[in-house]
Amino acid sequence: MAGRWSTHDIELGDGVVVKRFRAHGRDEHRREWRALTLLAEHAPGLAPAPVRADLDADPPVIVMSRLPGEPLRGARVTSAQVTALAAAVTSMHAAVPPARVAELPEAAWTAGRAVALLESYYREGSWRSLGGPAREAFEHGERWLGTSPLTGPGQRGVTPVFGPVDGNLANFLWDGSRVRLVDFEDSGRTDRVFDLATIVEHVSAWVDSTFDAALFLGACGLDAEEAGRLRACRLVAALVWLMMLTREDPAHPRNPPGTLERQALRCLALLEGDQAETRVS
Repeated sequence: MAGRWSTHDIELGDGVVVKRFRAHGRDEHRREWRALTLLAEHAPGLAPAPVRADLDADPPVIVMSRLPGEPLRGARVTSAQVTALAAAVTSMHAAVPPARVAELPEAAWTAGRAVALLESYYREGSWRSLGGPAREAFEHGERWLGTSPLTGPGQRGVTPVFGPVDGNLANFLWDGSRVRLVDFEDSGRTDRVFDLATIVEHVSAWVDSTFDAALFLGACGLDAEEAGRLRACRLVAALVWLMMLTREDPAHPRNPPGTLERQALRCLALLEGDQAETRVS
């Protein structure tokens, strides 16, 4: 897996995984170790168990238990796998007590940080050289961002949780009956709806996989206020992905040809409200 989608080095041992961090400027190694110890305490079995770590080494290294299962990325995710993923993520969000969540540092990604990143990108202006659907999506997105409900006080539907905020389907392992979670480099305190949005809007959900976003979100049991926040969180996550795809090195692409255009069309559909509906329990 490390050779395909990872930004770190993985060594598989006898019952353990050794993870060495190529980059750790955002405290990725400390975030990972904190997440493993936190989940071992509050949701044992949902993620690898921490074994040992040398966080001050160069590169930093973490040893964790080795989990069974295959990643969900790269194929059609079945309805059983989708509902199992929803159960796993919901369990994680509910496991860590609110008082403990409040003590955690913010995740590397939050809705507010995503908005700020997009605002900076719009000011920089390189997107104006684009054409076709990408230019159109950025233009519509700029207008929407100016009225985004994701900034300022009094936001509705915000449920603080511990979350990975990395929706790559390669991070979810299916063992035939349940899903477990790996890779917590960006983890920390976030809000539940934004964490869910990072899953359904991650390019891995459609660029090389087939994933039923509506089934997943329906199984997560959003209340009315959370469902109201969902569209905005999906939009900002989708626009961030569009931005990142414009920065992809054409000489060394990480995604198939046409991914930028397909992402632009997804953004336009969200902006037009075509994907805004989700079930509320």
